[in-house]
Amino acid sequence: MLDDRVRAVLERLEAEDADERARGLPSEQRSRQVARTTGQFLFALVAPQTDCEVLELGGSRGYSTIWLAAGVRYLGGRVLSLENDQAKCEAWRRNIAEAGLEDTGELIEGDAFESLLAIDDVFDVVFIDAEKEDYEALFDLARPKVEPGAVFVADNVLSHAEPLADYSRHRQADPTLVSVTVPLDRGLELSAVLR
Repeated sequence: MLDDRVRAVLERLEAEDADERARGLPSEQRSRQVARTTGQFLFALVAPQTDCEVLELGGSRGYSTIWLAAGVRYLGGRVLSLENDQAKCEAWRRNIAEAGLEDTGELIEGDAFESLLAIDDVFDVVFIDAEKEDYEALFDLARPKVEPGAVFVADNVLSHAEPLADYSRHRQADPTLVSVTVPLDRGLELSAVLR
């Protein structure tokens, strides 16, 4: 739920992100978080689902995790977030705790490719917001961890159209999916799993 604790952390992270962008920090030093309206979209996607299990590939400092974890609190569920950057993992833990979402948000620190191989869960939503050149391989590793009715959401498919054009094209050509590019913020590729 979007209680005062959650709202306060989201607002602080938005201000920090705006400041980092205004100062022209290189992208690897910034939080690289989703836009607020993308966060609201993620919240709306998971909140109505009962016992919604979310896999987040690229947790950064926890901004999108907070939207997802606050959403799954309504009808039960959890968010399992994978992040490799140690400093971002430390910030993720602080931010999730400050938002009071430790019960619905969990972090696995380390290389996503190794972590994914060890995860034996089934997920309802997979959110991909990692290094752009890794999207295709991450999708392939996460694909066996979903069942029909699940949804993949990939961020940045319009803002990074050059490296992600093939990702969108492959999803839209896959007969086991219904996939559409949504022109929200930096662009989302939504892929519903049919079989």
